Amino acid sequence: MPRRTLSLTVDERAELERTRDYDPRPYLREATAALRTIAAGQSPHAVARHGLHKPRKPETVERWLTTFEQHGLAGLVHRPRGHRGCSPAAGR
Repeated sequence: MPRRTLSLTVDERAELERTRDYDPRPYLREATAALRTIAAGQSPHAVARHGLHKPRKPETVERWLTTFEQHGLAGLVHRPRGHRGCSPAAGR
């Protein structure tokens, strides 16, 4: 199976770097750090096992890569889960 790579435009690279360095959501900082490392030439498997603060399953990093390729950075943002107090009906 060929090794997956990621080609980024200058704007995409800058956006990933800004998110990695300044976003308040740790999960998003980690995913963008992984994507930048893949774009620098490492394989997703190597990034998952040795390229992050905490080792991850290779499938997780592959999923981040696929999601970014299909939906961009917005696809990596977790959606709210409808916590109590956030729904319109909670104000009743």
